[in-house]
Amino acid sequence: MPKALQPHPDRALPAGEARDVARRIHASTKGLPLLCFHGHVDAGLFASDEAFGNPADLLVVPDHYVTRMLVSQGVSPDRLGLPRRDGVRTAEPRDIWREFCSHWHLFLGTPSRYWLEHEFAEVLGLKVAPSAETADELYDEISARLAEPEFRPRALLDRFRIEVISTTDAATDDLEQHAKLAAELPGRVIPTFRPDAVVHLDRPGWSRLARDLGVRAEVDTSSYAGYLDALRQRRQAFVAAGALATDHGHLSAAALPLDDSAAARIYEAALRDEVSAEDAAAFAGHMLFQMAAMSAEDGLVMQLHPGVLRDHHSGIHGTYGPDQGHDIPVATEFTRSLRPLLERFGHAEGFRLVLFTVDETAYSRELAPIAGVYPSVRLGAPWWFLDSPDGMRRFRDLVTETAGFYNTSGFVDDTRAFLSIPARHDLSRRIDAGYLAKLVVEHRLEEDDAFQVAQDLAYNLARATYMH
Repeated sequence: MPKALQPHPDRALPAGEARDVARRIHASTKGLPLLCFHGHVDAGLFASDEAFGNPADLLVVPDHYVTRMLVSQGVSPDRLGLPRRDGVRTAEPRDIWREFCSHWHLFLGTPSRYWLEHEFAEVLGLKVAPSAETADELYDEISARLAEPEFRPRALLDRFRIEVISTTDAATDDLEQHAKLAAELPGRVIPTFRPDAVVHLDRPGWSRLARDLGVRAEVDTSSYAGYLDALRQRRQAFVAAGALATDHGHLSAAALPLDDSAAARIYEAALRDEVSAEDAAAFAGHMLFQMAAMSAEDGLVMQLHPGVLRDHHSGIHGTYGPDQGHDIPVATEFTRSLRPLLERFGHAEGFRLVLFTVDETAYSRELAPIAGVYPSVRLGAPWWFLDSPDGMRRFRDLVTETAGFYNTSGFVDDTRAFLSIPARHDLSRRIDAGYLAKLVVEHRLEEDDAFQVAQDLAYNLARATYMH
């Protein structure tokens, strides 16, 4: 007998006397629109508005939360259809789906299970849980559902009540898809400027990307001064396309400026493919400072999420490329690393820095005190490994006493998995409702104040952070 798929209406809400209060608080936020100012859904999805392909390519292959769990249990990346650099695909979509369903139990207790159950039951309308026995039935049912007009990407924007969604786009992107979207869905799907590929000088292919940057900006990037000018030009192109933010993924939070001559020397060495790892790291930190300076000029919100050692397994990276789940958090230091940036821009009018982390040990020791004193800083929602029920609770416990609620950014979902967006926002709202209910029953917060804070965390704070 197949197991029924029935997400509990009180899922992730607290037990005991706080539950009734949490239910009321959560109910007050359920109808609010979704603001998705930090995400990685492909703009082409909305520009083409074509029907999704098949269940495997929609729900398994692109979601490294899903694939990394299966790989950790010995499932070959090839059996999961991960795209290889050589273009070879060794698994058919239905076989990939069967592999996923037969390992459904692996996701017990994980946030992926929460999101997937929400997607299956509340978005796709499925009634039975995945398993080896139900895999083919579910594959056919989902495939039929995806062929319906109401499951096209733009229709789901409306169904999910997504008011604004940001994509993440390289500095060298031509933004043509965004031009189409701006004409057809004005203000709804907007770009985010991510310059990582052109600021890390020791990455393969960097010199080609530096030239591409110059071509796109119509600026000569054979000099450091021209490179900076090209970045400014591209940022302006993003602003004109509706961008509200930049996005920076660095191993370190160090934002230590170099003098112009040192920066130019390193840049010129990189053009000759002679840059050292030490100089490349120094230049990346220098460019964080420069990006802050540019944000202070053009108003783009600066998002920083350091502390991840990416592509931990060189063999996986060599065969399948980046973003395949082999990114591992490392301890991250913020206080000294960000001091030069914050001394210069921490009180600058119009500058906004949103800090994300995967190092929970920094919450109360560094991040909350920084956000609790610098008017330019907001703390981003728990991110990546920590966007789980307990991770979100720990975040609130550790930062609220020092930073309060209003020095945080509100919830942003940070995902490539489009169908999971409502589930992620719902989980955040449930966790915040539970946290606020606990304060209410402990008589540390009045219930009417809790209702207001819940709405601010779900909607108003994100709007104020990114549309400041």
